[in-house]
Amino acid sequence: MFSLKGKVAFVTGAARGIGFSAAEKLAENGAAVAIADINAAQADESAAALRAKGFKAIGVSLNVADNASIAAAVAAAAAELGGIDIVVNSAGILSAATIENMQRDEWNRVQDVNLGGTFFVAQAALPYLKKSAAARIINISSLTGRNGGFEGSMSYAASKGGVIAITRGMARRLASFKITVNAVCPGPIETEILKGYTPEAVERQKSVILLGRLGKPEEVAAAVCYLASDEAGFTTGVALDVNGGAFMG
Repeated sequence: MFSLKGKVAFVTGAARGIGFSAAEKLAENGAAVAIADINAAQADESAAALRAKGFKAIGVSLNVADNASIAAAVAAAAAELGGIDIVVNSAGILSAATIENMQRDEWNRVQDVNLGGTFFVAQAALPYLKKSAAARIINISSLTGRNGGFEGSMSYAASKGGVIAITRGMARRLASFKITVNAVCPGPIETEILKGYTPEAVERQKSVILLGRLGKPEEVAAAVCYLASDEAGFTTGVALDVNGGAFMG
């Protein structure tokens, strides 16, 4: 099950955290992966770590808030790996600004990366996805995009809610090309992004998780791998919750 042999995955924000776990899980199941990240050096290091395990992986420099960077990264990955079958939009930034303190520059920065990056990476990859026999777009949203969140800013909530909206919109519009588009909505996960919260804020988030713990990046990666698989060929427009019971909808 979940064999991805012969497929190519382009994973954004993949130098570490959820993105890297997703790339590693895809590679473990046979996919060649492009580790795309704004930190080019770390992307190369993460790709090298996968190659050391016998997987096919390359590092690619990518700024998802810049369309020229997106176009160059997608083209480079497709040229080196022989196309693109799977796109995982994991690149994202956190904001914890309050409603009272949010500034327009920060609002726009979060939207550019989390929402705009998701859309424009998918757009740039479309010419390659349309050539694939089993194309997949998998967008990483958030529990915050489902319920407005507990600690994150309204900009973060809006961006992640927007990711779910464009996931469903793209699923409708791209179905004729046999491209499935789904989202994964993690709850609080044990990654470096949680360092943007105070310990007290993290504990408050844990308190609403029915299973009583933070999630692991590998648990999100498993959901990504399923949605990338042939077994998920009849699944599109879904927002898959991986949150320990913090949200059921």
